[in-house]
Amino acid sequence: MDINLNNHPVWDEFDKIFTQIDVKALVKEHLESCNYKVKGYWDGDEFYEEIAFISPLRAELADCSLGKTNTDCHSHRWMRLQFVLISDTPTSDREQANDYEEICELTLVLDADWKIIDENWLIDVESPFVVSRKNVEVQKV
Repeated sequence: MDINLNNHPVWDEFDKIFTQIDVKALVKEHLESCNYKVKGYWDGDEFYEEIAFISPLRAELADCSLGKTNTDCHSHRWMRLQFVLISDTPTSDREQANDYEEICELTLVLDADWKIIDENWLIDVESPFVVSRKNVEVQKV
């Protein structure tokens, strides 16, 4: 196949789409809707009933993609946005360097109508900006 996509107009269209979206407002709205908490989180073999973020968070877009999934009867278009959530409060030993701690990664998958159809969290449960509550009775199957 001799198709070179490096200078293809599809990239300009892709950039136009993402410059029209306020992705930081989108993730902020999602965090506010869940009250800055994640319910039912597995970290390896550990189950956490609830994880709460105790610091104001800043979201940085790390990756984005558009996709299309074909099934027998339909095609589904989606957008995947991957964020790094960073504490807006520096730890005391990092304050001089203005270095803030990454708390987690959040991936949101949205359908063509901007509805969240999937989300995935990768949380640093050892972060000082995270409060976690385990449920000792739940066992991984």
